Amino acid sequence: MTLRLAIAILVLVGMPAFAHRLDEYLQATIISVEKDRVQAQMTLTPGVAVVPMLIPSIDTDANGVISGTEQQAYAERVLQDLSLAIDGQHLKLQLLSVQFPALQEMQEGRGQIQLEFKADLPLGGRKRRITLENRHQSGIAAYLVNVIVPRDPNIRIAAQSRNYSQSSYVLEYEQTDIGPHSASAGFGKESMVWLGLIALFMSIRLVEGIVRRRTIHPNNEQ
Repeated sequence: MTLRLAIAILVLVGMPAFAHRLDEYLQATIISVEKDRVQAQMTLTPGVAVVPMLIPSIDTDANGVISGTEQQAYAERVLQDLSLAIDGQHLKLQLLSVQFPALQEMQEGRGQIQLEFKADLPLGGRKRRITLENRHQSGIAAYLVNVIVPRDPNIRIAAQSRNYSQSSYVLEYEQTDIGPHSASAGFGKESMVWLGLIALFMSIRLVEGIVRRRTIHPNNEQ
């Protein structure tokens, strides 16, 4: 039942993004909350129509290869376009990992950039409020944001709210134990379920894009 509900939530959240697959830059963020930090994983998938606009800002030396230095630099630019706060207090984002596809995969509309980052949380009260703002490539972006069920039983998700584009996201939660920070952190089994659902969602979007391209340009197929 939980997995079925999770799939339903993901589909409902993602519905507005289906209409413009080829000319979007889909940015899906999954948040995990612990007592002492918030961690997030972002999957950025550019449609084939927007890849030419993105490549110059990624492959800055135009040699056809995205070097480790270029990957790191682009990931940092993404983080600069994000704003994360708790209870109105701005948080400093720390990049944990970055993975890039080959340029050819991006040009074919099947490449995904994956970032993982975190922010340390200051001590707070029983009720807390996290706000995430995403301004990265807002002119072509389609945003998705969700939170996984906390592993810590002392943390309970109270509410989630988003603006229409999901560029602005608010998470309200309660913590029943506000003593020393818990030693557990990061992504566990619950996040793997959400990441699997995102992978399924991306696959559906990819198939949809291929079908639409074949429908629009049938004479270009070999």
